[in-house]
Amino acid sequence: PTREGQRPRLCPPGGGGGARLPGSRWGLAPQSRARPWHAACERGSREAWSSPRGDSAKGRRRLDGEPGPTGRTRGSEILFGIAPCSLALSQSRRDLFRLFLKESGGSQRLVLSEFVLQATARGVPVHRVKRRELDALCRGRVHQGVCLEATPLHFKSLEEAENPDLGDEESPNRQLIWLVLEQIQDPMNLGALLRSAYFLGVDRVVTSQRNSCPLTPTVSKASSGAMEVFDVYSTDDLRSFLKAKAAEGWEVVGTVSKPEAVENVPVISCLEFRWNKPIIIVIGSEGDGLSLETQLLCHRMLAIPPGRVLHPGIESLNVSVATGILLHSICSQKLRHRD
Repeated sequence: PTREGQRPRLCPPGGGGGARLPGSRWGLAPQSRARPWHAACERGSREAWSSPRGDSAKGRRRLDGEPGPTGRTRGSEILFGIAPCSLALSQSRRDLFRLFLKESGGSQRLVLSEFVLQATARGVPVHRVKRRELDALCRGRVHQGVCLEATPLHFKSLEEAENPDLGDEESPNRQLIWLVLEQIQDPMNLGALLRSAYFLGVDRVVTSQRNSCPLTPTVSKASSGAMEVFDVYSTDDLRSFLKAKAAEGWEVVGTVSKPEAVENVPVISCLEFRWNKPIIIVIGSEGDGLSLETQLLCHRMLAIPPGRVLHPGIESLNVSVATGILLHSICSQKLRHRD
């Protein structure tokens, strides 16, 4: 069910589930069978906006070139929500076209006035529109009275990244942690992963290009805007990347839902892990976890010990929740060492 006046979601939110399906043997969070990324879930973020039913004629006129406050610039997308729009306005990572604010702000009047100041400072036109127009712009998602038309963000290539200096034995730079994502397909999960990685101090996030969710407005909203300030890299050859980092002295650590042997790779509890060199934490897809080929490149596998005997079917955690627990367990060691 949806709230009165709110358009239903076009695709189900990520992060639910937890039942193990056949074939979901490895990985942190086999919620549901992984599906190839399909455009339907995020079509609104990559295509020109079309009006909801009842405004089709008006929408056609605007898209055909007649002036209108909610017509779309070719190649743009619509960010929605207070945090993503505010952070996008404060950064210089996107080209910004127009800011859309709800006509009657009510209790949000002060927040919306801050948006006007931000937009004015960046030279971005501000349009006051009715709520139903904001609903149409972001296709019924939760916009909190704010939408921003901007160019998309894309993954950075690893060639654009500077190689960190590992330093000597005493250098604090030796405690580097990178998060590698193999075929994360759900935009809600990707956003939550980026939010946790940013909050907990991960130095870099790298994702596989194949069958991975792109950086969409839904990802930015789920990340609470962390996507707007945190670079995300991608590689089209994840296994070669992991081999190269291992040869440079990094420890490659995989993740598994149960503490059991995985193809001759030792499995330990995350509570037992000791961070004494640069590490890469590799997270598998929602459905099947890490691929066998990636597992074999890991030096060790980490598991989260449960707090009780678990019923069959609810033996694992959502991938973003599990990753947050693992990252906190590891990153807290950096804080203790600083003390």
